[in-house]
Amino acid sequence: MRSLAVAVLLLAGCGKRPEAPLERLSGGATTVFDVSENAFGFPAANLAAARTNAFFAGNSLFRANWVIAPASTEARDGLGPLYNAVSCSSCHFKDGRGTLPAGLLLRIGPDATYGDQVQPLAVPGVPAEAAPRVEYIEAPGRFGDGTPYSLRRPVYRLENPGYGPLPKDLLLSPRLAPAIFGTGLLEAIPEDALLARADASDADRDGISGRPNRVRDVRAGRTVLGRFGWKANQPTAEQQIAGAFLGDMGITSPLFPGENHTAEQKECAGRPNGGSPEIDQEKLDFVTFYVKTLAVPGRRAPDDPQVRRGKKLFDAACAKCHVPRHVTGDAPRFPELSRQTIFPYTDLLLHDMGEGLADGRPDSLADGREWRTPPLWGIGLAERVGGAVFFLHDGRARSLAEAILWHGGEGEAARETFRNLPAADREALLAFLRDL
Repeated sequence: MRSLAVAVLLLAGCGKRPEAPLERLSGGATTVFDVSENAFGFPAANLAAARTNAFFAGNSLFRANWVIAPASTEARDGLGPLYNAVSCSSCHFKDGRGTLPAGLLLRIGPDATYGDQVQPLAVPGVPAEAAPRVEYIEAPGRFGDGTPYSLRRPVYRLENPGYGPLPKDLLLSPRLAPAIFGTGLLEAIPEDALLARADASDADRDGISGRPNRVRDVRAGRTVLGRFGWKANQPTAEQQIAGAFLGDMGITSPLFPGENHTAEQKECAGRPNGGSPEIDQEKLDFVTFYVKTLAVPGRRAPDDPQVRRGKKLFDAACAKCHVPRHVTGDAPRFPELSRQTIFPYTDLLLHDMGEGLADGRPDSLADGREWRTPPLWGIGLAERVGGAVFFLHDGRARSLAEAILWHGGEGEAARETFRNLPAADREALLAFLRDL
């Protein structure tokens, strides 16, 4: 039904891109202007009419619930035997960031018995891996002018392990599902342009030492730049999607044909599946097309005086990591994404964010204190779309201000600049973020 609703809105003219100055066009010619709860779900504004069928086919698969095999719904059976969710949209609510607790998962270990991700759900007759639990401890602080604030620090634990005792030193890394619009544009940024911003040894002594993650591209058969995921541990949209199908739903694909349980989880072996693979290349291509051609929402009020003031403050404090502007290269098979000037506010590099945000779990070249700079485009619409806000990699931040105040390591100087601003300037900087 939602696919039809989006189509009707487009045909009615809602969501179309008006003539706008460059700074409003966060996603270049793909940008759509809509401030409804569906703001993240439109096809790219420059998507040719002949290509919208592929978009809506991918939309349908993205939202479809997968079921346990064998089933009469053979096109989408094979769920599990271990899983976190029954659909992509279960975690990526309305194509935006995840909500708590539905959109949160725990990376672990990896461990010989429990693998590298906790699956709290299982098909009948199979034990679930464990039940994640989180509690929050309030940590008070004060802005430079004495105004109090409170941050919530999460404490995670696993209960009811289904396959024997959990290691006492098991590494836990919470990950909240990120927004997915603009993925194709981020993939189309030339690698050389991103690597040119890397400064692993902080040679210029500016306190910022972003570095690339290098990960395995399964389809290409080589190591390349990581771009996606909180630790930049996936190189392409297709591989990110196929990895989520396997890890989150237990759905095998041509990229990842093996089931998602370990050899020690013997109760999982021999269970009925939905075919080999359970999602074929054509369907995987449709979902990838959908994710890559989702429109980026445009800015609403860049000319507002308070927003302009906030942009100057942001640029001075934050833009070395949250790089405003990029230009995409030629995107094979995606002319809509090619040679676009975009404003995602990210460098896609890893940065040490300090002990307060550290998870202690390495991921390819990323260490336990490093996180990829998340894009900020559309962040001002997060509450409108999701109904609540959960910022940072684990959703601990309940506001944009809290997200900034959690910054440490390479982000500490930016945090302290923000914390010590006069109240009016803090509000101006936040007004700028709410306009993205």
